[in-house]
Amino acid sequence: MSNWGYSSSNGPETWAESYPTAAGPRQSPVDIKAVNFEVMKKLDWKYNPKNTIDICNTGYGWKVHVDGKGSELIGGPLQGKYILEQYHCHWGATSEKGSEHTVDGISYAAELHFVHWNAEKYQSFEEAAQQPDGLCVLGVFLKSGRQHDEVEKIVSYLSNIEYKSEHKKINEAIDPNQMLPQNSSYWTYLGSLTTPPCSECVIWIVFKEPIEVSEKQLEAFRSLKSYCCEEGCPCDDFSGFVKTNFRPTLPLGQRQIKECPNC
Repeated sequence: MSNWGYSSSNGPETWAESYPTAAGPRQSPVDIKAVNFEVMKKLDWKYNPKNTIDICNTGYGWKVHVDGKGSELIGGPLQGKYILEQYHCHWGATSEKGSEHTVDGISYAAELHFVHWNAEKYQSFEEAAQQPDGLCVLGVFLKSGRQHDEVEKIVSYLSNIEYKSEHKKINEAIDPNQMLPQNSSYWTYLGSLTTPPCSECVIWIVFKEPIEVSEKQLEAFRSLKSYCCEEGCPCDDFSGFVKTNFRPTLPLGQRQIKECPNC
């Protein structure tokens, strides 16, 4: 069994025991409220939907791997070009809360993370993840509402990755562009990975506008299992299901949150 997770025995409040960086000054997520109104530059991005590789069950949720060639994220707070490595999602047991970031203390049902790395300065994702400007993650809030057609493509694969470590090749185009909000206004701050080792290497860009997904789609996320098929069901808080996989917010400290209000 992993030495970290989201249950009472190995949840976020215990992570710093094995991963000291988790107690650092630049941790994520945070509650977004104290905004510095310095106007940031607009973001620009491009993705190739055909470069989707596969989807896997990490034991903590689903993750889609992509071939980053041809992708590009520039502008905003970024210096240079970042390329897409993977995207994944965090959610809660109900749609009352599940997002990692909150806005004035208010949670959303879930939060998509599009993970990019600085390909202009570093040679690999692994190298970039050790640097303070190595990664950029786009955060997109999900709220319960209408079915989202592009997210439904991901949902259609979840029955193939029911158990931890299972993966399935994706033979169709899945377009990240369709999972970003139409309004590209955002908040940005310096933070960390929200899962161990919680490395303080992330420039966060969190979009203000959420996208809608259906309750049925959220329930499909919660149907994933946190253990391998050959293992017995763990006697944890969630009976072996990935019901909750979000880290609670942490102090902003001396950091500033900036915004691009009318992008």
